[in-house]
Amino acid sequence: MREAGFWIEENVLAKNECVALIDALSHNEERRARAGARHLMSNPAVARVANDQRLLRIAQRALKGEAVPYRATLFEKSGRANWLVVWHQDTALPLVSRFDSTEWGPWSKKTGVNYAHAPAWALSRVVALRVQLDASTEENGPLRIIPDSHTAGVLCDEEVFRMARRHEHVDCLVSQGGVLAMRPLLIHSSSKGRASTPRRVLHIEYAESLMLDEHIRLAVA
Repeated sequence: MREAGFWIEENVLAKNECVALIDALSHNEERRARAGARHLMSNPAVARVANDQRLLRIAQRALKGEAVPYRATLFEKSGRANWLVVWHQDTALPLVSRFDSTEWGPWSKKTGVNYAHAPAWALSRVVALRVQLDASTEENGPLRIIPDSHTAGVLCDEEVFRMARRHEHVDCLVSQGGVLAMRPLLIHSSSKGRASTPRRVLHIEYAESLMLDEHIRLAVA
């Protein structure tokens, strides 16, 4: 399903590796919110798995060349933090410095890191790998995607919702240790879980290069 903007690879990490990552992430209290934690590339356990050859090979296949991890986020859905995510695209990228361009923006800053909404050409050079630290099931609010929707480019909210109404979606059910690879412009959402079982996902993003253009460099976060 790579042409559809996503695919699933099962049994990438072993169960004990997932448990070790959950344990390592549980100590990042200063970066945690109820729904997870952002900017985790400085965590040694996260950096190790992000640069693991098993994940790099998946990212390299998606990017058809080199793959450099630049951002890691933990999404944690449970009975304590059960949340709904509406249909959207992932268009904001972390950047080392601000610059003036009609293609980029609006800008924001999250815990000291510059972010800007990026044009389609930049987003086509990145891919996200969602490492399933728990199994993603029909009961715990799995990711839902609209296949092929990444080919429509960067859309406004109204266009995203219109496409979601008109096209069928797929629930991405993945076992513990599996990896879902997806393009950032793929329209996706997730519902609230119907069970108390947790759904923890380590979302790692890769780029062909940290230098997107001569003066545009991704921040490692």
